[in-house]
Amino acid sequence: RYRARHVDLMCNPEVREVFVKRAAILRSLRSFLDARGFVEVETPVLSREASGAAARPFQTHHNALKSDLFLRVAPELYLKRLVIGGLSRVYEVGKAFRNEGVDATHNPEFTSVEAYQAFADYTDMMTLTEELLRSICIDLHGKPSCEVTD
Repeated sequence: RYRARHVDLMCNPEVREVFVKRAAILRSLRSFLDARGFVEVETPVLSREASGAAARPFQTHHNALKSDLFLRVAPELYLKRLVIGGLSRVYEVGKAFRNEGVDATHNPEFTSVEAYQAFADYTDMMTLTEELLRSICIDLHGKPSCEVTD
């Protein structure tokens, strides 16, 4: 594998396929949630307080505001505030940043999806997740399940 992404794309067709599949997965995910009345939102990536998961955040400085800020660890709190404010079903596909170890399976910058639904409990969200994954498999592979490989 090549460190330069553009060279890797030119030399390895399977790398290009990862980009194409990722785009198809995100299209399918958005279509599934939109069809169920979820609203896609964007929430702040920078905030004055470190919040979200228990991970260590990245810190930066905003020169114009003369203020230290944190890159978000998770969008959870902003999304829950939107539910409280009256958006009963919301989701976000966005970047999160965790200032922790790096290895082949852990990257400090990653894309996540979080969804929240008013008056839903964990069993409702588990059912939604199962249906979402089944739908993505059907969209990508034509059947309700697929093999996951390393």
